[in-house]
Amino acid sequence: MSDLVKFVQDEFVTKKDFPEFNAGDTITVYYEIKEGEKTRTQFFKGVVIQKRGAGITQTFTIRKMSGSVGVERIFPMNMPALQKVEVNQRGKVRRARIFYFRELTGKKAKIKERRR
Repeated sequence: MSDLVKFVQDEFVTKKDFPEFNAGDTITVYYEIKEGEKTRTQFFKGVVIQKRGAGITQTFTIRKMSGSVGVERIFPMNMPALQKVEVNQRGKVRRARIFYFRELTGKKAKIKERRR
């Protein structure tokens, strides 16, 4: 049964080539929004909190501050509306899921940049 599911995923789902990113990275996600007959591109820029899943079911969560309110959004990797992902800054963190980042404020909420 799992071989059949894997075959269908490989054959019919189109994979998009996005740059490699991990938790702690600051990225900008461009996605398409349909409002009635019109479509427009909107972007969401924030810090990657987590990546979860594998293959077709992979998702990633981004957090940004809008004023003094934290906003999180979960994007599926294979969402048809996703157009482009840009990595703005590589972050240096020790964990794969940085949920502790939600409680941090001020200078503590700054993630150091990872050098290459």
